[in-house]
Amino acid sequence: MNRRQFLIKSGGLVSMALASSLLPGCLSQPGGSDKKLFELSLAQWSLHRQLRSGELKVLDFPVKTREAFDIGAVEYVNQFFMDRAEDRHFLGEMKTRASDNGVQSLLIMVDAEGDLGDPDSALRQRAVENHYKWVTAAEYLGCHSIRVNASGRGSREDVQAASVDGLRQLSQFARDYDINVIVENHGGYSSDGLWLAQVLASVDLPNCGSLPDFGNFGDYDRYLGVRQLMPYARGISAKSFEFDADGNEINTDFVRMLQIIRDAGYQGHIGIEFEGEGDEDLGVLATKKLLQKAERLLV
Repeated sequence: MNRRQFLIKSGGLVSMALASSLLPGCLSQPGGSDKKLFELSLAQWSLHRQLRSGELKVLDFPVKTREAFDIGAVEYVNQFFMDRAEDRHFLGEMKTRASDNGVQSLLIMVDAEGDLGDPDSALRQRAVENHYKWVTAAEYLGCHSIRVNASGRGSREDVQAASVDGLRQLSQFARDYDINVIVENHGGYSSDGLWLAQVLASVDLPNCGSLPDFGNFGDYDRYLGVRQLMPYARGISAKSFEFDADGNEINTDFVRMLQIIRDAGYQGHIGIEFEGEGDEDLGVLATKKLLQKAERLLV
C-alpha cells in the first residue's frame, strides 16, 4: 500500500528563496518567547525517497533525525522494515541508535496488513492478527502507539461497524502491552472527520485514539476534521507539501491548526511529515521552521 495514493497531489519545488532561508540559522528561534507549547518529532515518511533509493539506511534514520534536523523523536513507518517486525537483532540495533542519539521512538505507522474495517469477519480477523507483531515491536522499541487505518470496502455504515469491531479487538490486545492503537485520517471514509470520530467514540477504549493529519481530508474541511479528532488525539501529523516565499505552507494555515490543537489541551508531540517534491531535507527544515514560527505566535 502506497501512502501517496491517499494524499493530495502537490507539485512544485521548494523555492530558491525558501532554500536560502533554510541555512543553519533556521534551527534557532530568534526573538519572542522561549516557552514551548509542543515537542517536535519526525515521521520517517518525510524521507521516503532517500530510504527507498538506499541513500539513507533504515537504521540511520534516528541518527539523521538528530544530526541533520536536531529533532529528538521519531515516528517509524513499517513499509521500510516490513519483514523485520519480529527481528529482535534488527529492532535492537534500531533502539540502540535512537538511544545513543537522544532520540525517542514514539510510534510505528502500520500499512499493508489488511483492512481492520473489512465487513468480512474472517478477513477482518486476519487483519487484526496481522497487526499483533507491530504491537509487540512497538513495545520493544519503547513506542507509545501504532498508527493504523480504519479502512474497508463496503457501505459507509458497514465499514464503520466493522472498523469499530476490528479496532476494539486490536486495542484490547495492545492494552496488555501498554500500546495505543491510533487511527489516522488516511483516505476513504476515514477522511471524513465526523465518521472517524464516531468510530473512535464507539470503540470507547482509552488506548484507542486518533492521529489527526493536516492533509488527507480530501474535500472535507481540514480544520473541522482536526477539531473533531482532537478529543481522541495521541499524536499529530503536520503534513506539508509546498511553501510560499514567506515560508508558509500553501495548503494549510499552520497557525490556525496549532491554535486548534492548543485549545484542545493537547500536550504531545507534533510530527513533521513532508510530502512535497524537491529536496526532502529542505522540506523537513521548512516545516520545522514554520511550526516554530507558528508556535511563537501562539505563546
